[in-house]
Amino acid sequence: MAVIPELIARQLSLSSVGQAEHTIRLLDDGCTVPFISRYRKEATGGLDEVAVERIRDLYAKYTDLEKRKTTVLQTIDEQGKLTAELREAIEGCWDGAVLEDLYLPYKPKRRTRGMMARERGLEPLAATLMRQAEDPERLAGRFVRGEEVPDVAAALAGAADIVAEWVGESAAARERVRRTFASSGRIGAKRARGVDAEAEEAVKYADYFDWNEPLRHCAGHRLMAMVRGEKAGVLKLSLGLEAAQEETLRERLERIFVRREAQNRAAVRFVQEAVAEGYKRLIRPSIETELLGAAKERAEEEAIRVFAENLRQLLLAAPLGQKNTLAIDPGFRTGCKVVCLDRQGNLLHNETIYPHPPQGRRAEAEATLRRLVRQYGIEAVAVGNGTAGRETEQLVRGLGLPSAVGIYAVSEDGASVYSASATAREEFPDYDVTVRGSVSIGRRLMDPLAELVKIDPKAIGVGQYQHDVDQAKLKRSLDSVVESCVNRVGVNLNTASKHLLTYVSGLGPVLAGNIVEYRAANGAFGSRRELLRVPRLGAKAFEQAAGFLRIDGAENPLDNTAVHPESYPIVERMAADLGATVGELVKDEALRRKIDLKRYVTEGVGMQTLTQIMSEFTKEGRDPRAEIQEFQFADGIRSIQDLQAGMILPGIVTNITNFGVFVDVGAKQDGLVHISQLADRFVQNPAEVVSLRQTVQVRVLEVDLGRKRVSLSMKGLS
Repeated sequence: MAVIPELIARQLSLSSVGQAEHTIRLLDDGCTVPFISRYRKEATGGLDEVAVERIRDLYAKYTDLEKRKTTVLQTIDEQGKLTAELREAIEGCWDGAVLEDLYLPYKPKRRTRGMMARERGLEPLAATLMRQAEDPERLAGRFVRGEEVPDVAAALAGAADIVAEWVGESAAARERVRRTFASSGRIGAKRARGVDAEAEEAVKYADYFDWNEPLRHCAGHRLMAMVRGEKAGVLKLSLGLEAAQEETLRERLERIFVRREAQNRAAVRFVQEAVAEGYKRLIRPSIETELLGAAKERAEEEAIRVFAENLRQLLLAAPLGQKNTLAIDPGFRTGCKVVCLDRQGNLLHNETIYPHPPQGRRAEAEATLRRLVRQYGIEAVAVGNGTAGRETEQLVRGLGLPSAVGIYAVSEDGASVYSASATAREEFPDYDVTVRGSVSIGRRLMDPLAELVKIDPKAIGVGQYQHDVDQAKLKRSLDSVVESCVNRVGVNLNTASKHLLTYVSGLGPVLAGNIVEYRAANGAFGSRRELLRVPRLGAKAFEQAAGFLRIDGAENPLDNTAVHPESYPIVERMAADLGATVGELVKDEALRRKIDLKRYVTEGVGMQTLTQIMSEFTKEGRDPRAEIQEFQFADGIRSIQDLQAGMILPGIVTNITNFGVFVDVGAKQDGLVHISQLADRFVQNPAEVVSLRQTVQVRVLEVDLGRKRVSLSMKGLS
């Protein structure tokens, strides 16, 4: 255990090992990442959420490796082959690939050619030949016996199989091959045999029909594309070396096994051939698989990171806030489903209008919408951006509604998933999926975070190859993002849904459900302390959750801040020292400026915590997210056919990838701004330039109607 914090501190370049040690101790004690990063700054040395997450992940990785080492040591020891030298090498190893190399000679395996040769008694011959001092044929003659070893050739072939296996299991040889392929290996892709290049599925991967580049330079998104093509049966991937590098590698491998003082040239040739066979048949395929797997894992991690960051930005998108909202799920043939919601998001009314072809009852639809706006005091209109979205938005904008009524296009990604979910059925058991979908559109305008937590993140549509990556890793990452966002914003204890409360630090589905049930039975919470009356919510859960829960209008004003209840006595002391109430202290900045924080430093509470408490007073329960802005697409742009090269258009960033960003310009087909077209300078990461849902100006470079692709540029438009 003592070694792991040192490894983590070195890998993350922490200022001290203690930061890792204290963080690990808190994690082992059941503390959550949001809680540690916000309320245990003195213990961690001020580590932020990202650093705490990395410590958590590395701690899990090294703990698993430690368990694997224990298994390896036990297995080798049971075989009676665990030497002191081998034990030291294994115990000191913290690289998974190297550990498996050390274990390989002792690892239980299926019956091999080398095993069969040993069963025929040829291992002594192989061992003698490795000394390269005697003629192979003369030595082999001593091992000829009956049907098992009928002649010298059979004896030498069996010995060669054993030597090749020794080569294949050599940690030094494997590491040499691994380093060479890692530094100089080239990944190649070709069209798989029998695949029609013009087939619809094949055309997607045409760029990779004859592809070759250094593995270490292969971008993650390109590798993911090639792997997807291989899974589809369109591409065949390989990893190899250039001819000169291949020859150099073989020479270096020979140096490991060929003795400088070798006295017999024929024996040397025998060993050289066995080394070549061990490399070709055993080491190379294994290392190729290992490195391609490692490269794919890195690409997956990058894809997951991109998805997670996009999700973070989407969840933290600007909320409209509590306003009476009319939401429309547009459609042509089936009509537009309209719902009216009150300021708390409760469904007040629903009906269907048919303004578009084939029905074309436009005047009737306009009259209905005007009536609903008046009847329900509508303050904002949310229009889904899917099928008929642009047409419906134009319809609403043409109604002549009061200027105070904002009109917003809202992403429908995931709305259909929510509408058919158990959560939606629980919330609206008496309504069909169309009504539920419209409600989701309206609610996500009011508060994107509160609504999107109900939807599987993979359905939100902001990822990069999310369906091709390890789904368990993806889920862990996305769950962490959701938890982080929920706790960063904070949750109103008296209005939050069960689904939102689930992601509050220390709670989870059971306690979230118990809170909602308690609230329904006993009325609104008057204080954070009342949480302790909720069934099964004990002191530990309270410690982890309380600081992230807000109570608007609570008797204690601190209950509507991010100040943790454990710090209330400090604040009360500050107020008393100034002859003021806590409420006065929270509201009066001039009063707070009189506080000398150094007076309140204790062994458990340092300046970092005290400074954070002061900063929380200035927020006073306010939402940390930005304010929402209205946006309108360019007139006359409703489909890809309306686009022409050279047009300059407003747009909204809908997805960010490693190779560029996708922008909605109102044409029902997002365009791609390649990373090279994002700015008038070199851009390494698109996220440096834009954020999700940001409004941007773009120039149309090219419109490919056949492939439904739009190329855009942001150069010269900032």
